[in-house]
Amino acid sequence: MLIIAGTLTVAAADRDAYVRDCVVAVEAARAHRGCLDFSVSADPVDPGRINVYERWDNEADLLTFRGSGPDQDQTGQILDADVKRYVISDIQDP
Repeated sequence: MLIIAGTLTVAAADRDAYVRDCVVAVEAARAHRGCLDFSVSADPVDPGRINVYERWDNEADLLTFRGSGPDQDQTGQILDADVKRYVISDIQDP
């Protein structure tokens, strides 16, 4: 299993529109084979922060979905990004 998680920073005035513009990608990811979870959400405390969380069954399905990533307009709005890929070898209930 793979987890892609982290944060994006955009101008506070652009954050809500950025998240709204991600709805189509979130819906497509959730419908894609191998996607276990996918979320792009506004942070409740920091007005410029967007939280990113993806959980994928395997690398092949992630790469098939990934394609070209955000369009140029979205990429241009990102001021900073701290998103990492985590490879999970074991899963247990809390």
